[in-house]
Amino acid sequence: MNKYQINIYEQIARNIKKYRKDAKITQAVLAERTGLSHEFIRRIESKKGIKSFSVDTIWKISLALDIEVGKLFDLDMELLKKDTNK
Repeated sequence: MNKYQINIYEQIARNIKKYRKDAKITQAVLAERTGLSHEFIRRIESKKGIKSFSVDTIWKISLALDIEVGKLFDLDMELLKKDTNK
């Protein structure tokens, strides 16, 4: 896999989970801060299923996590390295 084959929704979902855990908050707290449902946050972070969310949602989440929105788009280079070594 290379950086052009990344599913951006999955990468954003991994980053949301990472920064949420870094902030030491639950999915329920993130949902409350964003005005989104707990179920929706859970589905975003889930490894299963098709992900679809708007730029507005990403913006709200970045504000709730107190991070720059661009951080949610960062590629996981370690994951890329693992996949290319298979």
